[in-house]
Amino acid sequence: MRYLAIGLILLLCFTAFGQTAEKKPAVVAFSGPPDERSSTRVLYWNQEKDAAAGELAIDYGRPVWQKGYEDAARFDAFTKGKVWRMGNNFWTVFDSNLPVKISGKDVPVGCWYVGLHRSEDGATWSLAFIDPAKVRAARTDAFEVNNATVAFKIPVTIESADQMMDKLTIVLTSKKENIKEVTLKINWGKLQLSAPIQVTVQM
Repeated sequence: MRYLAIGLILLLCFTAFGQTAEKKPAVVAFSGPPDERSSTRVLYWNQEKDAAAGELAIDYGRPVWQKGYEDAARFDAFTKGKVWRMGNNFWTVFDSNLPVKISGKDVPVGCWYVGLHRSEDGATWSLAFIDPAKVRAARTDAFEVNNATVAFKIPVTIESADQMMDKLTIVLTSKKENIKEVTLKINWGKLQLSAPIQVTVQM
């Protein structure tokens, strides 16, 4: 009995030691050098007052297109019926201090996190607008964009790509003939999407 008791004690000790050695920390931190981000904006300037009249901007990370994405089955697997964060690392941010309509739908003035939703059948794409306040409250990272609540979606148009874009490129361009009309273009690899934006600005 004595040897049995000693054996049981040793077994329990080794088991506890093994569990302690294998236990991973509950929270870890990821950090590193600055990542590549880009921004695109339209600034309205009142030349009579020599002051800004308003602006809209998009800030985003620039993921690199991978050759494997050209495999239609693989691309469909991670896009169909899902929301992509439309960038990498930190959230893609749409910020406007002017009322705008994108594809005819009102976007309230303020700051929004934006993803890109693809329909279940893969036929259509939409901008997915997410309330940053809710994201902050839940401490949700952009990697978990599919867990975030989408406030509203706005359709974008699929176009034939003008050229192959190795890195995600998002551009806002105002029309010279009517500066209240802005075009949003999203290019990544062979994917090209666009949407018209109408801006309400005092002239």
